[in-house]
Amino acid sequence: MRLRVLAVGQKMPGWVEQGVAEYRKRLPRDMALEIIEIAPGNRRGSDHPARAVAHEGERMLSRLGRDDHVVALDVAGRQWSTERLAGRLDEWRHGGRDVALLVGGPDGLDERCLAKAAERWSLSALTLPHPLVRIVLAEQLYRAWTLLVGHPYHR
Repeated sequence: MRLRVLAVGQKMPGWVEQGVAEYRKRLPRDMALEIIEIAPGNRRGSDHPARAVAHEGERMLSRLGRDDHVVALDVAGRQWSTERLAGRLDEWRHGGRDVALLVGGPDGLDERCLAKAAERWSLSALTLPHPLVRIVLAEQLYRAWTLLVGHPYHR
């Protein structure tokens, strides 16, 4: 199973790349984590934010695999405990499909992306900066995996 994070935004600061890389290298090969950056839509001038979100959605949908299990990170989604995430991760792994985790831009995810999602997950009721979301997501996936294998990281 591959875990792919499709995230709007490009050229993250070095500290983001380093943080994500640290957790990526800790995950086993059968749960490889990949970050796919989606170019943000144009929000300058007279362009309406909805148009930018639609362009981001098109780019995101074009990167999905036909059989991907799609999870939208959405403020209106359900909040999961780490234990719940570990359970989901185990189910995804045994389901035999790749998992695509969708992270929208500053105006959220396109409705078509939300409609494609089998699940909606909210990392927090707080508004998190998008670079930080990548690190939190990578760390929580790693933490969930450690729970599954009995590693002492989560205590």
